[in-house]
Amino acid sequence: MIPTHAMVLAAGLGTRMRPLTDSTAKPLLKLIGRTLLDHALDRLEAVGVTDAVVNAHWHADRVAAQCAARTQPRITLQREDALLDTGGSVRLALPHLGDAPFFVVNGDAFWLDGPSQALHRLAAAFDPAEMDALLLVARTSLIQAEVGLGDFVIDPLGRVRRRKEREVAPYLYAGVQVARPEMFAAGPEGAFSTNLLWDRAIEAGRLFALVHDGPWFHLSTPTDLVEAERALTHVAAR
Repeated sequence: MIPTHAMVLAAGLGTRMRPLTDSTAKPLLKLIGRTLLDHALDRLEAVGVTDAVVNAHWHADRVAAQCAARTQPRITLQREDALLDTGGSVRLALPHLGDAPFFVVNGDAFWLDGPSQALHRLAAAFDPAEMDALLLVARTSLIQAEVGLGDFVIDPLGRVRRRKEREVAPYLYAGVQVARPEMFAAGPEGAFSTNLLWDRAIEAGRLFALVHDGPWFHLSTPTDLVEAERALTHVAAR
């Protein structure tokens, strides 16, 4: 079943995207005429997500105004006076996310679907009896940006592990996951990274990944945004 709830992470400072983020939040930067936040919410709406929590800290009023301009999905704005990091933000939002698995999407994540919608693929592959979370990952060899040494290695069953020191990992987290609420409920109070929960899930053999089958764009710096705009404009003109 497709999750009906989602969390969109939009509170970060976006320091690597400066100076573009000096006066606005990173998810409000535009790509092909639409904000990154709206692109993410559009994809959630397209697969039937009815309710989303969007957190806000950096230029929170601007994020709030952008959310207020939408009618679907229904948005609960979570203003954070202090940054809670990815895990702490989702944990705080749990009362609004229901008891079933939900999507977590980075507010600056941008992808094009392959033969089927990526969110549909994640939902179809997610097994809460076996998994705490299922991550969407991209092949580093196909990303036209600096991605370092990658994030994860995946075994034949789809379980992931961290790359070892000096190892080159073939997959990078694509900023999208479906997760059980229990995974976040087990986190500490206050600020913490989702990496803490992923490491626990890896240790328990319950963190899995699905390889994205369409284009994915790494948007970390102003140059990345310019190159993505150029590539997408070229595709649209074909």
